[in-house]
Amino acid sequence: MSISGVAIVTGSARRLGRQVALSLARIGFDLVINYRRSHAEAVRTCDEIRSVGRDCIHVQADISRPTDVENLVQESLDKYRRIDVLVNNAGIFMRRPWDEIDRAMWEEVIGTNLTGVFLCSQAVGREMVKQGYGRIINLASIGGIQAWAKHIPYSVSKSGVISLTRCFARALAPSVTVNAVAPGTIIIEGEEDPSIQHAPLERIPMKRYGTPADITSLVVFLARSAPYVTGQVFAADGGRSIDFVPI
Repeated sequence: MSISGVAIVTGSARRLGRQVALSLARIGFDLVINYRRSHAEAVRTCDEIRSVGRDCIHVQADISRPTDVENLVQESLDKYRRIDVLVNNAGIFMRRPWDEIDRAMWEEVIGTNLTGVFLCSQAVGREMVKQGYGRIINLASIGGIQAWAKHIPYSVSKSGVISLTRCFARALAPSVTVNAVAPGTIIIEGEEDPSIQHAPLERIPMKRYGTPADITSLVVFLARSAPYVTGQVFAADGGRSIDFVPI
């Protein structure tokens, strides 16, 4: 069923954020594409969204900066007058041994992955409460459920996103729902960094890595359905987070 609305997706010029934005456009949302550096990719994503019959703008903003977030929200309201869905997707994935993490690395990851989610949820949440409706969907990670010793800033930030999801769900109820999707390993054809080491398939009960559709289907469900679901975290990881061990 096609619906009409406006969605902001942070970090949506490329990779999974782009796939999320396109999936929302296909069910009837107009889109605000947020990016920090990927201007050319943001333009291409907007062009593709327009090709499926929806409107789109792209807005440059570093979501770790309050003034940038304020501008992102204001440009969205200037164009569309409302915001129905916010998908907090933007994130930094960093692999470092624990004793090589310096303060700058820590603050960069936490700033985007956690502070950015807070700032965007706060700013957009205000507008959603005013209009009496809204859906906030956070992209967490099974790294926020498990302890990833080689990805400490990332794991801590995503654990914070899970807690933040629950806190905002209580704060913004009853007019706004706030939920999270926690992906496992998602392979995006043609966009993979060959240097990244993925979890071995034997650690995944479903015996495969995820695809963008495994995540976007959940985002679409939370964006257009599930009016009685809030404060929940949906792990889309093929069962990896249950610490499956073959007998």
